[in-house]
Amino acid sequence: MPISHRLIVVLSVLALVAACSSGSGTLKAPATPTSRVEVSLTDALKMAPEAVAVQAGVPVTFVVTNRGAVEHEFFVGDEAAQTDHERLMNSMPGMMHDGPEGMALQPGQTKQLLYTFKKAGLVLAACHEAGHYGAGMKLAITVAG
Repeated sequence: MPISHRLIVVLSVLALVAACSSGSGTLKAPATPTSRVEVSLTDALKMAPEAVAVQAGVPVTFVVTNRGAVEHEFFVGDEAAQTDHERLMNSMPGMMHDGPEGMALQPGQTKQLLYTFKKAGLVLAACHEAGHYGAGMKLAITVAG
């Protein structure tokens, strides 16, 4: 094969490789599980986002910011744990706490909570300052297995 033909073949192959790897195709790598979730707490008694999806067994770092002017908290647990924590908070107003399932945040404060969900299901993160949980200050966390 003459050199000019080889050069044409090589250039054609290079053009084909460049076109295939340009990122313009519709094929994408599978999505990786969320490992970092940023959450805002507001005085409108909302958490943003209101729902997230994570993967069981993958550590998740919740980066939580209190964007309000009053104290809020971020507590992770199933519905039963939320009910128990609500009772505890109501029985001890002003309770300050940081632990493996949650933390209190002063106005303007940002904290991180590293949490690994053990099994699939629906879990909540919520604020249990007086009246906040009842007003709907929670985040639905869908844990995939």
